[in-house]
Amino acid sequence: MFNGLTRRGLLMGGVAIGGSALAGGRARAEAPPGAIEYDVQPDPTKEQGRLILDDGGYGSRSQFENEVRWRYPTASLDSSWSMTPLASGRGMITPSGLHFERHHAGIPTIDPQTHELILHGMVDQPLRFTMDDLKRLPSVSKIHFIECSGNGLTEWAKPTLKTVQGTHGLTSTSEWTGVRLSTVLEMAGVQDKAAWILAEGSDAAVMTRSVPIDKAMDDAILAYAQNGEALRPEQGYPLRLLLPGYEGNTHIKWLRRLEVSDKPFMTREETSKYTDLMPDGTARQFSLEMEAKSVITFPSGAMKLPRPGFYEVTGIAWSGRGKITKVEVSTDGGATWREAALDGPVLSICHTRFRLPWTWAGEEAVLQSRAIDETGYVQPTMEQLVAVRGLKSVYHLNAIQSWHVAPDGEVTNVHA
Repeated sequence: MFNGLTRRGLLMGGVAIGGSALAGGRARAEAPPGAIEYDVQPDPTKEQGRLILDDGGYGSRSQFENEVRWRYPTASLDSSWSMTPLASGRGMITPSGLHFERHHAGIPTIDPQTHELILHGMVDQPLRFTMDDLKRLPSVSKIHFIECSGNGLTEWAKPTLKTVQGTHGLTSTSEWTGVRLSTVLEMAGVQDKAAWILAEGSDAAVMTRSVPIDKAMDDAILAYAQNGEALRPEQGYPLRLLLPGYEGNTHIKWLRRLEVSDKPFMTREETSKYTDLMPDGTARQFSLEMEAKSVITFPSGAMKLPRPGFYEVTGIAWSGRGKITKVEVSTDGGATWREAALDGPVLSICHTRFRLPWTWAGEEAVLQSRAIDETGYVQPTMEQLVAVRGLKSVYHLNAIQSWHVAPDGEVTNVHA
């Protein structure tokens, strides 16, 4: 009768409509996602603004901000991904609503009151946790990036996508809150010969990955909150696994089961998928850590510099191995390099914002950045990476990105 509207939805709608009416009926429905559109006041100092809770009680962004995730045009909507608009990002934190998505069988709707996590296998005491059980345990909050290992998969052989959202948008940084995985493992009593854990999700793909026990006992988190609120459904609500520095596919969403074993489980996602085919026909398996990487987000592809003069080159750098210690920027295609300033705090396994002042003379330029992490690893050029890895894999592309600036200010994606 009401086309899927629930009683709660109608009540919430009533609150919003009522609030809008009190504000003079100025709210309209044409706003970008996450916003409410209002008439612009000619002089806001001469007219009362809209009333508190006019948004229904959950804050909305400005109607003048329209950044959204972009879905890569996969054949299937069920198994697809959407990408973070990195060019409009500020600082290190990605808003929850703009965090990239990767789903293999759509987004499940799960009631947290009935959801459970089972822990079994090579443990002394198998355990079953409700969400309330987990939330009663000691919690931690950590800021970390997640990156899909397929980030940049279109760019190996030739420049393909035009924008930094398309080339690098499968990475985002959030504050994650939850229980250390080591806490529940210690409660269960991990047996001496245990070496791996199978993590299993509740989606229709029943996503499963093997995780080394050392990683599980180190910094892994059973996360139930993101950026100060409950996980979004597309980010694994009500529970996901967080493995700082590991490829995104291992951060199992909608987590329902953990099985401890003495060997990896060789699931589909670590045999036929998420392995790196090498030039000699062998494959890298369990290449889990995301290596140091950076990208300039301004100026970047599909932008146009309006005129010669001063610009601040800015971007982000990250490494699954720890902290970023240095970022260098070149404006001449790698012939010379200058050290960029890093915004603090510089955190481990986290996006780090870098900046460099640049005066553009209106001439042709090629902008590049390269990151160095605390292990001493230096982000490679595309030529260096392909010489080792070849072109048979689509995963773990962390080569230096090049943006060509034409004399008219047009910025394009190139290999240089």
